[in-house]
Amino acid sequence: MTRPAIPRGVWVLGFVSLLMDVSSEMIHSLLPLYLTVALGAGALVVGIIEGVAEATALIVKVFSGVLSDRWRNRKGLAALGYGLGAFSKPFFALATGPGLVFAARFADRIGKGIRGAPRDALIADLTPSAIRGAAFGLRQSLDTIGAFVGPLLAMGLMLAWHDDFRAVFWVAVVPGVLSFLLIAFAVREPEANTSKAALPPRLNAATVRALGKPFAWVAIAGAALTLARFSEAFLVLRGRDLGLDLAYAPLVMVAMSVVYALSAYPIGVLADRMSKRTLLAWGAALLVVADVVLAAASGLVALGIGVALWGLHMGATQGLLAAMVADAAPGNLRGTAFGVFNLASGIAMLAASVIAGALWQFMGPAATFITGAVFAALCTAIVKLRLPPPLDRST
Repeated sequence: MTRPAIPRGVWVLGFVSLLMDVSSEMIHSLLPLYLTVALGAGALVVGIIEGVAEATALIVKVFSGVLSDRWRNRKGLAALGYGLGAFSKPFFALATGPGLVFAARFADRIGKGIRGAPRDALIADLTPSAIRGAAFGLRQSLDTIGAFVGPLLAMGLMLAWHDDFRAVFWVAVVPGVLSFLLIAFAVREPEANTSKAALPPRLNAATVRALGKPFAWVAIAGAALTLARFSEAFLVLRGRDLGLDLAYAPLVMVAMSVVYALSAYPIGVLADRMSKRTLLAWGAALLVVADVVLAAASGLVALGIGVALWGLHMGATQGLLAAMVADAAPGNLRGTAFGVFNLASGIAMLAASVIAGALWQFMGPAATFITGAVFAALCTAIVKLRLPPPLDRST
């Protein structure tokens, strides 16, 4: 039987994500060093900024997801989010202290939060269930190509411009604007989304219950995994801690993102053909190994191995979790489901990054990664023991 082709809209949304990630990662790959070296902030400040920023993105998704279900305008909300992300970029270049960096990062992540759930629900709406794993894997792969092109550009410009952080941040504005223009003019909402159907329930206890127990366990597993996987900013700090030069620090994000990009789509295709629960458990177990390697690393070779394993873990879990949410949730509540899923993950991300920053500053890098390994092991147990049978097969 011939498998359906991945719809054009999914490809376009993938390139929208690619361009925004080029823009964001040009900044994000340098931001921990910009804060600690150029602005004199400590690791705890980095952890607080990253934790609040990433948690904000994930928490805002719950509201944008509900609104996309009620208004039946997923594209409009997604475009608003990408526009806000593009608008925030110049303020990183203008910052003279951690305060404006925090404000810019906060605004950038609000934009990410607004666009995330409507975009993921739009992909699910556009894609037949038989190829959802492949569709989410493709978008994740294209997104992650941007995540390593951005740091590569940042590294090249830092070398060419003698570690001029601000000049690099100004260049990052361009792909952000292009991303917004692409979604505004090249993506179409499916006709079914714009039909005059009855509005779904508001975000309340009854609506959350309507999402069902299988979805609830996917959300719990995702939150546990997020608690184990604190901000990638700490990978960059680990590289610097092990002697990586300032200009080459973005290579940490490049290495992680290359492995992530290469693995996300094949694993997404595999998820359409075998047990999603088993694949997710393998992904969580990979994070345990990555954290142990990074905790014990004493040189750049071990750093590279740990970062590669971290990227493989990302490829094995992120698109897969999105496909599992789409499979587990009722069709008319997909935006809400992605929002609730990311609310749970957002709370975990805030806790994870603040804990990681405190452990790093007061106990050292090894304690940060060992703690992450413990939480990742807990997530592996949740996946294997508690995810129900309907999510143990492709759907």
